[in-house]
Amino acid sequence: MSDRPGPELRTELRTERLTLRRWQERDRAPFAALNADPVVMEFFPAMLSRAESDAFVDRIEAAFDERGWGLWAVEVPDGSFAGFVGLWPAAFEADFTPAVEVGWRLAASCWGHGYAPEAARAALSFGFDELGLDEILSFTSVLNLKSQRVMQKIGMTTDPAEDFDHPSLPDGHRLRRHVLYRISP
Repeated sequence: MSDRPGPELRTELRTERLTLRRWQERDRAPFAALNADPVVMEFFPAMLSRAESDAFVDRIEAAFDERGWGLWAVEVPDGSFAGFVGLWPAAFEADFTPAVEVGWRLAASCWGHGYAPEAARAALSFGFDELGLDEILSFTSVLNLKSQRVMQKIGMTTDPAEDFDHPSLPDGHRLRRHVLYRISP
């Protein structure tokens, strides 16, 4: 992984309790465990193998090198790795793409502490203040009420008329129907 920052943007964000930073080699094992946890991955099509998880980290780091932003690794107050929160291009074909989404994936042990909304607010501020984005989106399966609550806590709004079928999931898949949330500065 690279120690060099992307194009002239901050690669570390701090909140009252959290550090959002570039990925480190030591993050790979706990990230793989998180991606193999059926509770964490309940609203994803599949859990990830260690190789798939490591490949995802490689894509995240390549995005930082290329764009200067992406999905930051999150450290909680005790310094341990919690997962990721950040910004990512939504590039699949839909009425609202291309767009930038705010997203998160945290270890189940980190749920219920307010970490996801706290870190997501920092990512939103970065997107609006440093990247100059006009809008940031988020989306999840209509079944994923916990993520929808995070979206609501950070000030995002939804219009049920914008719910959509995720094109990466086949007809009939239990996670295919998605809800879309939006926020502007």
